[in-house]
Amino acid sequence: MKKRQLSRAQRIVIIIGLGFACDVLGQWMMSIGSRANFGWVAYAPLSNAESSLAGGLYPWVRFVIWMILIVLWTGTALLLLRERSTLLEDASTS
Repeated sequence: MKKRQLSRAQRIVIIIGLGFACDVLGQWMMSIGSRANFGWVAYAPLSNAESSLAGGLYPWVRFVIWMILIVLWTGTALLLLRERSTLLEDASTS
């Protein structure tokens, strides 16, 4: 069975889709543990609750998550956009 090759346009569409997927995944991961910023909130002087919406992940954890997603996306883009002649040379030398 002959292996199908993706055209350059198809590879670019895959890379863009992966970028959007990484963004959605990253935004979801950033919201883990944080409080919702919508809905009913009590009138502050009558409630003894803090009005801070802080919470969630530590800033360094957020940074690490985004760096992992960026490296994943960049590595995939580099692999998909490599020239076919480079792939053929690599296959023939190994």
